[in-house]
Amino acid sequence: MSDWETIPDLVRWSAERYADTEAVVEGRTRITYAGLGARVERAAAACLASGVRTGDRVAVWAPNSLDWIVAALGAVTAGAVLVPLNTRFKGAEAADVLRRSGARLLFVTGTFLGTSYVASLRRAAAEGAPADGSPLPALPALKEVVVLSDDAPPDFRTWKDFLAGGEGVPAAEVHARAAELDGGSTSDIIYTSGTTGRPKGAVITHAQTLRAYEIWTDLAGLRTTDRYLIVNPFFHTFGYKAGVIACLMRGATMVPQPVFNVETALANIAAEQISVLPGPPTLHQSLLDHPSRAAHDLSALRLVVTGAAVVPLRLVERLRGELGVETVLTAYGLSEASGIVTMCRRGDDPSVIASTSGRAIPGTEVRVADPTGSPVRPGETGEVLVRGFNVMRGYYDDPAATAETVTPDGWLHTGDVGALDASGNLRITDRIKDMFIVGGFNAYPAEIEQLLGVHPDVADVAVIGIPDPRLGEVGKAFVVRRPDAVLTADDLIAWSRREMANYKVPRSVEFVGELPRNASGKVVKGVLRGRA
Repeated sequence: MSDWETIPDLVRWSAERYADTEAVVEGRTRITYAGLGARVERAAAACLASGVRTGDRVAVWAPNSLDWIVAALGAVTAGAVLVPLNTRFKGAEAADVLRRSGARLLFVTGTFLGTSYVASLRRAAAEGAPADGSPLPALPALKEVVVLSDDAPPDFRTWKDFLAGGEGVPAAEVHARAAELDGGSTSDIIYTSGTTGRPKGAVITHAQTLRAYEIWTDLAGLRTTDRYLIVNPFFHTFGYKAGVIACLMRGATMVPQPVFNVETALANIAAEQISVLPGPPTLHQSLLDHPSRAAHDLSALRLVVTGAAVVPLRLVERLRGELGVETVLTAYGLSEASGIVTMCRRGDDPSVIASTSGRAIPGTEVRVADPTGSPVRPGETGEVLVRGFNVMRGYYDDPAATAETVTPDGWLHTGDVGALDASGNLRITDRIKDMFIVGGFNAYPAEIEQLLGVHPDVADVAVIGIPDPRLGEVGKAFVVRRPDAVLTADDLIAWSRREMANYKVPRSVEFVGELPRNASGKVVKGVLRGRA
């Protein structure tokens, strides 16, 4: 087994094992693993000096950056439980998670995407009376806010000032604090994206995180020589754990990108000779279709890991054929299962990679069940259930929601609809809540999206159910056309009638410039339903 039981163990081990290897590249800043280890210890010392205790919740509300990595790993090394906040949250949403998690310390970015996070949080937390010296009156548990920049309001601290506060804390004290943790200690609380309701916090331990992402790195084939462009947001398991934690395990170089922009990604891939680029299918599609792609050297790319209900076979073929990507893998996971449930294996046929999310990872079981919880036959659809080491310890401070989601014998209800083939490969067809019923037939938007995605003029598509006086509900498709395409709604509906069962055919089509997505890359169907 590994040389680490906790994330602080991993950070110290990687600092020694890969000491002179480049760990993080951010603009002109380049630091080695030894340098990263030293920065993390300094941040941990500052957390101790500010009064963080073992088990305290520490939140980070900031885009992907070196400072995010250092602040988060520093807090965890100080024994804290990391609570990453979605960068697309508004002030009230961030305040809600801070309040419910009882966060003691917050690291926050200054301004991102034209928004002052400090100002929006202050507005959201302006109600209520000051309590216990909190810098934000409505958040009494929050004792300190550190702004990850050189400027901060008078009652907050700058990152530089915060780090200086830990200079008197000896290294032995930091190591002693980290040693209080074990594999069963909580490492983080990941709040769900909230596209279907109020976010809930999945409680995950150090042992779960390390075991899951050691498996991920093995299945993906991550190497010490890899250079990894991390576009997936750090607040999401895919970015933090399949990104930062995985790189620490293998000594790969991290190149964080704060927001996805095709031109920036192309420039980074070329300039930094990026070899690993996980992300949602739309990310890879936009790279392939960008008009200036040929002007950039993308030859170092060798590994792509993607995941979604819809991964067109053509995308897999284009990544391999046009970009020469040696390994393209699909995977499936959710926050409540440590972010990983199934994954394809290197060597799988392209059709398996495109049409499924692979097989259960070692140490876990996947079942597709009917509404009574009984397994269905291979090829039949039902709810995807998961059991194993990766299933969360529960939702933070919400035993009722935990009991609804995890059965007494350990099966996690994912809320996803899927089917297993005879080889155990999982095909996700939809969210249970997204399914609609057309004249008595169950219609799964993701299945219809996959069929529509085959049309040569369709670049991106999302389908929702809308009311219909005769059939109850029918499908409506929101479509992004490929550049220069002149596809009409009538064309696409006529094509659909030839390609799919009648009840699946969208009755209306609306063309859009882009689909609304959250920072995790998921289409926010609530926005589309509002438009419809």
